[in-house]
Amino acid sequence: MWNQFKSAAAVSKHLGIDQRAVHKRRRKVEESHHIQLQTFDPNRPSYNTYTTAVMGKAEINLPDGHIVVFSDAHYYPGEPSTAHKALLKIIEKIHPEVVVCNGDAFDGSTISRHPRIGWDNKPTVKAELEAVTDRLAEVEKVSKGKLYWCLGNHDARYETFLAANAPQYEGVPGFQLKDKFPRWIPCWSINVNGNTQIKHRQANGIHAAYNNTLKAGWSVVTGHLHSLKVTPWTDLNGDRYGVDTGCLADIYGPQFEDYMENGARNWRSGFAVLTYHQGKLMPPEVVQVVEEGKVYFRGEVITC
Repeated sequence: MWNQFKSAAAVSKHLGIDQRAVHKRRRKVEESHHIQLQTFDPNRPSYNTYTTAVMGKAEINLPDGHIVVFSDAHYYPGEPSTAHKALLKIIEKIHPEVVVCNGDAFDGSTISRHPRIGWDNKPTVKAELEAVTDRLAEVEKVSKGKLYWCLGNHDARYETFLAANAPQYEGVPGFQLKDKFPRWIPCWSINVNGNTQIKHRQANGIHAAYNNTLKAGWSVVTGHLHSLKVTPWTDLNGDRYGVDTGCLADIYGPQFEDYMENGARNWRSGFAVLTYHQGKLMPPEVVQVVEEGKVYFRGEVITC
């Protein structure tokens, strides 16, 4: 039926069921049979990107179009961050072919390997998962493109804790984080056009973005360090870029309050926009929070 209609909306309408159920079933079919059920939209050729996911690595062919990459949302119960509100607005504005959650949407503060600090009161896993579900549903609502989720070290806490404490439940549906978010394609990394790698983390330190692209020979887009910056590198092969996608969370939010001990941090809240022309990555852009409720993007201060 998918091969006949090639659209979740069309299959949903034909069967009279919810689109989320269609996406969930589609993902199960792909995983069970190791196939790719392609989406086709004759009105938007650039949307028909061929994608495969093998052993945690996704491959995307995007000749022309945009990829929005956000990371380190560390979604908590309560009001969404300025950067998250801006993410929704920019997605609606530029209609990216792909949106990537580049790790750590889930925080997992109560199942961390780090001990509790004093008598701090962190949200439960249930409360955090509800926050992640609400925020990603907002992204799903405004996005018309494909959705990917590169697993981050905080995301991994969910299954790591269960594997260590309830190994008897291995393989039971619902015991993997990806089971709860069927519209997001899970992976460790994404290769775009054979010239860009997107993954949660690689090198560490203040020069991580530079070292990533220098050593890889490709443009490399990472999160994890919350620094939000673009570092170009040019050699005889041409231009490539090390990109840190920053922190979608408020950098002084409750997720970080105790373990950062109220100290200053060289972090920036925002996300990145990648543009491809004839398969080549153009100079990457960042959307950066400049004050509460406002971000800067393409020469304009945008109120969110």
